[in-house]
Amino acid sequence: MREYLLTLCVTAAVTYLLTGPVRKFAIVAGAMPEIRARDVHREPTPRLGGIAMFFGLCAGLLVADHLTNLNEVFEKSNEPRALLSGAALIWLIGVLDDKFEIDALIKLGGQMIAAGVMVMQGLTILWLPIPGVGNVALTQWQGTLLTVALVVITINAVNFVDGLDGLASGMVCIAAAAFFLYAYRIWYSYGVEAAAPATLFSAILMGMCIGFLPHNMHPARIFMGDSGSMLIGLVLAAGAISITGQVDPDALKLFVGSEKAAVHQTVPVYIPLLLPLTIIAVPTADLVLAIVRRTWRGQSPFAADRGHLHHRLLEIGHSHSRAVLIMYFWSALIAFGALAYSVNSASMWIVLGIVILSAIGLVLLLLPRFTPRAPRWAEAFLPPRYRRRRALARAASAPVQEAGVGAVDESEGAPQPCPPVVAGVAGVNGATALGARPHLLDRGKAGTSR
Repeated sequence: MREYLLTLCVTAAVTYLLTGPVRKFAIVAGAMPEIRARDVHREPTPRLGGIAMFFGLCAGLLVADHLTNLNEVFEKSNEPRALLSGAALIWLIGVLDDKFEIDALIKLGGQMIAAGVMVMQGLTILWLPIPGVGNVALTQWQGTLLTVALVVITINAVNFVDGLDGLASGMVCIAAAAFFLYAYRIWYSYGVEAAAPATLFSAILMGMCIGFLPHNMHPARIFMGDSGSMLIGLVLAAGAISITGQVDPDALKLFVGSEKAAVHQTVPVYIPLLLPLTIIAVPTADLVLAIVRRTWRGQSPFAADRGHLHHRLLEIGHSHSRAVLIMYFWSALIAFGALAYSVNSASMWIVLGIVILSAIGLVLLLLPRFTPRAPRWAEAFLPPRYRRRRALARAASAPVQEAGVGAVDESEGAPQPCPPVVAGVAGVNGATALGARPHLLDRGKAGTSR
């Protein structure tokens, strides 16, 4: 565990220290595209944060190669080299896209080529544990197609959810933490050496996200861009493929009996096919909904819009930070819920806890829809958003009438006082529902997210 933590800390430190210089390089290189219609931020922000994350990945693999126990991963398996080859290719494509905005189909082709490079070097799905059937060996073509499909789905799921400050890196960090605990349990508790590469990949992925998050939290100073989002998506997919298709579930020896019975009983522990989708369930749901929505409208599945889950949270009335935290909550609930269920699937307390937390998450999602009314005697002690509209209108109009602005004739062309802004009104987001913010207007920005 100490060597994994050391690898994580080195990766995070290198990523954090390089992000500042990379930001200056992105500004000089002109990797600051104009604000698009679907963007949430209000001023150009440099991209290319994936450069720092890629060098953090290289540093983590280099340190792990020189550690006593983790060095065995490089000696017994070619998966770290396969990951580095695919990551370098997908990172290069992302850098070009951040600078020149290459076509979506070209990016898709690059993703498939990167996945193919990893398959050629041994990082592929060899078999699948199917409930009621047992281990099903895959042919070379079947394993290749399934591996490429999982890589492409994971990359685009992470890329689609990268729309708010700190959203993609935080959600992937949460998923990587749950995945690390899962893989480490398989490797350490059951002595399955084939799970060691996936454990290493998840530790490095956590370091990449942790090192980049301080620069990317709202208001973000730099975006990871496609060079970063596609990179962390590929690393996450590589770890899932490594432990899903190359670890024999019968090696766990949790149950005595036939292979079919063992596979059937260890499905909650192994989560074979659904493992990558379980870890990133929220980004995957956003990806599926986006494809269905755009296809239904007769658009290309790669056509950008403002219909993602984080955009809908902003439209409901959540502030930027609250929308990000809600997405964090759901990612952690699904990832760690699946992890807890895999440890003890027979415990009803785990199921009950997941149900209760899901109910809390639904209340948080619909919170802006509710307009709680406090007693009149308590209005003076509450924020303006919880006061009655009549009290707000009286408080807002009193200074205007004393100044005599309200008595000016409209025919003279004088400006009239604006009605007060009340929380709960359609079209008002959470952060601006309290009224005017002159200091934000003077600074010329209210958010820097995408």
